[in-house]
Amino acid sequence: MLELMYITNNPDIAMIADEAGVDRVWIDLEYKDKEKRQKGLDTVKSHHSVSDISKIKPLLKQAKIQVRVNHMNESSKEEIDSVIAAGAEYVMLPYYKTLDEVQKFVDFVDGRATTILLLETKEAVHILDETLKIPGVDEIHIGLNDLHLSLHQDFMFEPVANGMVEDICKKIEAVGKPYGFGGIARLHEGMVPTEMVLAEHYRFGSTRAILSRSFCNPPEDEPFSEIRENFIKDLANIRNYEKELSGKDEQFFVDAHEEFQKAVYKVAEIIRSKKQ
Repeated sequence: MLELMYITNNPDIAMIADEAGVDRVWIDLEYKDKEKRQKGLDTVKSHHSVSDISKIKPLLKQAKIQVRVNHMNESSKEEIDSVIAAGAEYVMLPYYKTLDEVQKFVDFVDGRATTILLLETKEAVHILDETLKIPGVDEIHIGLNDLHLSLHQDFMFEPVANGMVEDICKKIEAVGKPYGFGGIARLHEGMVPTEMVLAEHYRFGSTRAILSRSFCNPPEDEPFSEIRENFIKDLANIRNYEKELSGKDEQFFVDAHEEFQKAVYKVAEIIRSKKQ
């Protein structure tokens, strides 16, 4: 089963996610340059704070706390120290481009939490072989939103469809580190249906995924009881589909990948036509 992550600083939603079986509640502190990079995209720009960590962690019975800090900057050591002191069990570095940034990140964490690199630049792809040799890098997650922008592509799943993500996964798998990529919506939803995306996770040997914002994005007036019911039901649907996938043979995944590619390139063409 995939380790599933969900981004929220809402204590009530965090408790629902924990009850439903989410593995990590993700506090998102990244804000530097993100608006500029992802301008015009319908992506999550969170406004979380370090205080959210200590507020939510005591409420969780099973899920762990994961925190995304800002990309490396003059305040990184102070920021990393503060999130670990507040209770972060996983710390994620986004938008890195150099080996020096990775080394400093690992040094700043200093074994006090699990380290995660968010690989989301073409530069990070180019230095992957050397990055994997750095002691203290525990996990790598491939961030498709910024990666496809860095590659000047039109749709976030193009790096998956064209084989780049598969090549990255094989390199990470070869050194025995856990990895994952992108996010997933509810079953039967998404510009590319979630079932197709999950099949790619299983084909690549991915063990981590983010539950997208659309997975639980209720209107403000929706009753709490309905939010809880839907979250638990929708997560159970994903888990049940994962069980189906675990029993599929190799040919299923070959055929599923071809259908995934067709779906991705169809969406990419629609996006390109709207830009013209």
